Amino acid sequence: MTETDLNPEALPAGPDGVLVRFALTPDPAAMAALEVLVAALEAAPPEGVVEIAPALVSVLVRFDPARTRRAALARAVLAEARRIARERPAPPAPKRRWTIPAAFGGRHGPQLAELAERAGMSEEACVEAICEADLRVLTIGFAPGQPYIGLLPEAFDIPRLSELTPQVPGGAIVVAVRQIVLFGAPSTTGWRQAGQCGFRTFMPARSEPVLLQSGDAIRFERADAAEVESLLDSADGLGGAKLETLT
Repeated sequence: MTETDLNPEALPAGPDGVLVRFALTPDPAAMAALEVLVAALEAAPPEGVVEIAPALVSVLVRFDPARTRRAALARAVLAEARRIARERPAPPAPKRRWTIPAAFGGRHGPQLAELAERAGMSEEACVEAICEADLRVLTIGFAPGQPYIGLLPEAFDIPRLSELTPQVPGGAIVVAVRQIVLFGAPSTTGWRQAGQCGFRTFMPARSEPVLLQSGDAIRFERADAAEVESLLDSADGLGGAKLETLT
């Protein structure tokens, strides 16, 4: 995508929403621009805004019709989106970092070999690239607490499988289109499973059911299979993960 390809638009969404999007596909430039826009909206919400719900390249802004009008809100948010598209400021630095132990390959990552082949590297190099990548939670969606994490190096710009895998386990680390999804529970997927961890992204009975936040930095730390196996059923659902405050 070139500098001139970011053309944000504002669309009506339901009776009380405005959807602002930078692109129709998960392009890195569009995702970076959205991070900046969401941070700006959260720091200084326009009058009447009651909810800011980001996705990968778009954000839904809901408003109170008694306090503002859709047209006024759309103009304000679109003006800021256009400024960001024009100036391309860097995304805000993450405030927190999660380090998550994970096992790769074997029964914990049955499609690692296929993923590595598609990425043009050895399995060892593939795991190293995943663990060394500067990753963030791009958005949370599809299922409660489920993160989309990225971006991996360009070698991982690999399409989804042509057929669905009927089920991967909770804690599965699956990869496609330079992104990682970390499943909190068993799920069907069209992404390749490279690893598994004991971190549970959503536990209704936990005091904080959803632990990850959009913008959190993520670092996967390679662990041996036996260690991860012992962490799969950890009572707190952390699976040995550690949280560090960065700012």
